Amino acid sequence: MSTANQEQNKQNAIDFYRTAFEGDPETAVRKYVGIEYIQHNPAVVDGTEGFIDYFKRMQHEYPEKTIRFVRCIAEGDLVALHTHQIWPGNDEYVTMDFFRFDHHGKICEHWDAIQQVPKESANPNTMY
Repeated sequence: MSTANQEQNKQNAIDFYRTAFEGDPETAVRKYVGIEYIQHNPAVVDGTEGFIDYFKRMQHEYPEKTIRFVRCIAEGDLVALHTHQIWPGNDEYVTMDFFRFDHHGKICEHWDAIQQVPKESANPNTMY
């Protein structure tokens, strides 16, 4: 995969996630997802409808949530996003999302891990 394609995939992953997170998962799917969408998060139903339903629910329940993209890394057909999220009550989370792109440059698979930022740490370093 060319560096140009990887850079485009990185931007598409960020735009996809931001669009869904900020309350428009239908547009995110229409613009950035291919024919197939495999979901590995056990809390989200497989396929695009499960993704849309999940993000619609999150927007309805937590409209004030925020996201900051800390870093984005691409290798081959994979893109990794590292984010810092703040949810109501100042609950902070760090997420790592991995997207696989098909040969058309569309997202076709997703994995993620999320961890709440603890109130205290054994070191002075942030998780992001």
